[in-house]
Amino acid sequence: MRQFPLEMHHVAPGRLVEWRLRSTTAPGAADRRASFNQDKHFTVAEESRADGDRVASWVAVTFEVEGPLDEEVLARALLGFVQRHEVLRCEFLRLAGEVSCAPLPAGELALEAHDVAVHGSAERLGAFLSERFQRSIDTLSWPLFVMGAVVRPESSTVYLAFDHIVCDGMSMPVVAHQVLTAYEALLRGEEPVLPPAPSYLDFADEQRRRYLSIDADDERLGYWKSFIERNGEFFPRYPLDLGVEPDRMYPIVNEASWLLDAAEAEVFEKVCRETGAKPFMGLLASVAVCLREAGGPGVYRGFMPVSERGREKWTDSVGWFVNTLPIEFDASPGKDFAQVVAGVGEGFREMMRHLDVPFVRAWELLAPEEFALRSWPYAVNFFSYIDMRRCPGAERHEEWRPTTHVWSATGNGTCSWFQRDADGLHMNSLYVDTPAARRTMDDFQEALRRTVQCVARTGGFRRPVGLTAPRRPEPDPRAAARAAGVRG
Repeated sequence: MRQFPLEMHHVAPGRLVEWRLRSTTAPGAADRRASFNQDKHFTVAEESRADGDRVASWVAVTFEVEGPLDEEVLARALLGFVQRHEVLRCEFLRLAGEVSCAPLPAGELALEAHDVAVHGSAERLGAFLSERFQRSIDTLSWPLFVMGAVVRPESSTVYLAFDHIVCDGMSMPVVAHQVLTAYEALLRGEEPVLPPAPSYLDFADEQRRRYLSIDADDERLGYWKSFIERNGEFFPRYPLDLGVEPDRMYPIVNEASWLLDAAEAEVFEKVCRETGAKPFMGLLASVAVCLREAGGPGVYRGFMPVSERGREKWTDSVGWFVNTLPIEFDASPGKDFAQVVAGVGEGFREMMRHLDVPFVRAWELLAPEEFALRSWPYAVNFFSYIDMRRCPGAERHEEWRPTTHVWSATGNGTCSWFQRDADGLHMNSLYVDTPAARRTMDDFQEALRRTVQCVARTGGFRRPVGLTAPRRPEPDPRAAARAAGVRG
């Protein structure tokens, strides 16, 4: 399972059917408070809508069902999935200045099937789905997701796309696992057996009780304050030229690239383990060195999203369980791979000791002027890593072929997500569509590919004379779930 642009996903043509939610009763009282992430997201959507400049984003998952699709059974599995996750049954509202949510009772929901279209080519189908998600998902309107399938005689592709307010990237493998597990059980005439999935609304309540009352003098903000003192500002700037103008948003390039194949990724992991580090630490060390060699500073400073799901409690829940924290370490010239990786490890452990304070709360308290903005104020250095092989249902990924897709309407910088799966190590980047950014990101991706391959082949950053790292040839588009070098 990996993440790449929806337009590059080869979905065989077929008949599109969607299942639309309706409620047989009015929602209850809006007595549940949104999380800090949700509150900021909803506020930005409100403000941008008022100015006619819509800020929007979605996260989607697609997966395969082999054999003729039983549409009624899939509808039951989808309805059960929505009933299972309270956050999906919520309508968000602003009441008395606060963003609250009103969950609809699980037993009062129903699904209606609608035939949408028939497409004769994969290219037109991909473009249609992307446009449909953009038009159909609205932060300010319930339901906050789209559910459907591309139905063919011998197989079907199921898709679900969500506004970011109700989910995160780690929710996508949860979606695929639970919907398919339920579908297969119901198809056998059995009741689905799924692990507990506590409500994200309970997580949000707990988070607000702990952190709503803190102020800028709270000692728990000490890590953030020390970072700001060394960084000079709240947000760590992306150190390379993207050709962006201040206070301007740009259309987005959505690009995916291959870094290591499966065998190389295994060797890369072994090299990292031999230094006492995890693979993501070796990758972040490689990113830092590539940025420095391209003109960035010797000390890496950036943001890193961290899952708040815990080891077990929220593993099978859908929601926005992401905190974001700053990380810094020394990647100065002359340091070898082991030394830089050791710095990453120290920086990561220090960061994790301060995981409790929510990012949005720290932003609001420590950078109030920038908190009033609708986006991060400039291009920010950002690194995210997920090992998809450890997600729920990973043992069935080869069969189900789940893929994740993200989209954002506009931006003023770059964000890169790295995924490890059974096929290797991959990178998906969203960045501003400027000539400078295209040059910068092309050069960076190639430099990073060469660097991680060098680590896998030699155990370090230094490339022996004659070592080259050619681009991997593009594969058959039918294997797009393992695609390399795709671009949208």
